[in-house]
Amino acid sequence: MKKTLVAASVAALLALGSGAYYLTASSANAAPMATYVLLDGSQKTTADLRGRVTLVNFWATSCVTCVAEMPKVIATYDKYHAQGFDTLAVAMSYDPPSYVINYAQTRKLPFDVAIDNTGAAANAWGQVQLTPTTFLVNKRGEIVKRFVGEPDFPELHKLIEKLLKEA
Repeated sequence: MKKTLVAASVAALLALGSGAYYLTASSANAAPMATYVLLDGSQKTTADLRGRVTLVNFWATSCVTCVAEMPKVIATYDKYHAQGFDTLAVAMSYDPPSYVINYAQTRKLPFDVAIDNTGAAANAWGQVQLTPTTFLVNKRGEIVKRFVGEPDFPELHKLIEKLLKEA
């Protein structure tokens, strides 16, 4: 089952081509309520994201695009974190926890990493199956953009800067 899901995800990403695409919400949609179990065993909820512009990144250690984009995700976090920006990396349910922990430790990921071992968070965020799928959430807890595939990081940075200036 897990291999089938991974194979289907890879096939779907290949079908998308090399460029990422994103969906823009026609009207701001509230980020879904979910609980995330972080690598240290603590929990965070979607409500905890309010007040900060947040990148919620669904990823997997087996996802080539996810691994390739992670240095850019880290750089984005480092660039904007002091200004009120945060990142939550949510590992997919099929990703072995030991792989996620090893990846986060060896790459020194500076932001919160959660393991979605039941798939509940991915389901809450719209049945996320393809990785990477990334959501940009404003300070009010509304989804501003959804990226499937690697985001256009210069465009993402402009949007983050705009959202950071909002009340």
